Amino acid sequence: YIELNKERGVLVVKERIDREALCGQTTPCALDLQIILENPMQFYSVTVEITDINDNSPGFKNNQMKFEITETSQIGSKFVLEKALDNDVGINGLQGYSLSSSETFTLNPYKIGSSRNVEMVLNKHLDREKQARLSLVLTALDGGDPQLSGTMQIVITVLDANDNAPICSQAEYKINVKENALKGAVLTTVRATDADEGTHGHIRYLISHVPEGALELFHVDKENGLFTLMGNLDYEKFRQYEIDVQASDEGGNSDVCKVIIEVLDTNDNPPAINIMSASSSVSEDVKPGTVLTMMNVQDPDSDENGKVHCVLGDNIHFTITSSSNNFFTL
Repeated sequence: YIELNKERGVLVVKERIDREALCGQTTPCALDLQIILENPMQFYSVTVEITDINDNSPGFKNNQMKFEITETSQIGSKFVLEKALDNDVGINGLQGYSLSSSETFTLNPYKIGSSRNVEMVLNKHLDREKQARLSLVLTALDGGDPQLSGTMQIVITVLDANDNAPICSQAEYKINVKENALKGAVLTTVRATDADEGTHGHIRYLISHVPEGALELFHVDKENGLFTLMGNLDYEKFRQYEIDVQASDEGGNSDVCKVIIEVLDTNDNPPAINIMSASSSVSEDVKPGTVLTMMNVQDPDSDENGKVHCVLGDNIHFTITSSSNNFFTL
């Protein structure tokens, strides 16, 4: 993405940079470079930060959500709505939601962890005999200029009975799992209770929201809430997952809990040695302390697993020293 004009000594943009493709939701988005000046040999580190522009609109995975809500639902009942996704970050990312004018429902945005959730709250008793169907529009808004938005239709069918909603036993389930955990490992069990009996009290579990690309990694059993690992984790690619699990009864009432998975590093990457600059020959009268070679050693593992040191074979003429973090000179 970045090119060095060796004649003028300037860095130039080599090709168009897509911040979202390069860094996703990671901020700041930065490219780290090293520059060697030769004769005399000097070393510089350069960081280029890629700043975001508002080139993505908020959007919903589905263009419609359907609810079946009983007329006996209590005022204050909550109904979890699908969250919008916006690949931009900061002020250009998702900032809030609005709901089309309705006396029956109000919108309640809230945060769990770093995630912006949204739910619909019943503000007025339903009466199936007066109105059996409602249609609302949920709008997601970002903070860019000009402001971009996305919409989803909410269709509500009013039913009789079922006056209790599922309640998750915990709002958050926090799990630490090593990146080399085996497929099929049970990570936790999500539980919810419903005071109703029969089919109205039958709870089913489903994953309602996951980070992009993580849907194939996890599975929740719809009947017993067993939360299982279904793929291979990689600490170096993704260190944390925030997953919404929705518990729903057969009347359309639901609650949502968040499963937060912290991936723990294992020492699964060997150090890589990169010879940055080396002298092709050396005079026999060269003075002691002369730098002959510069090396960069990288290990993508974290903490102790990522710390590196260099050892030189026994030789009375040469020594290897560390000039800065992960950089060595011969």
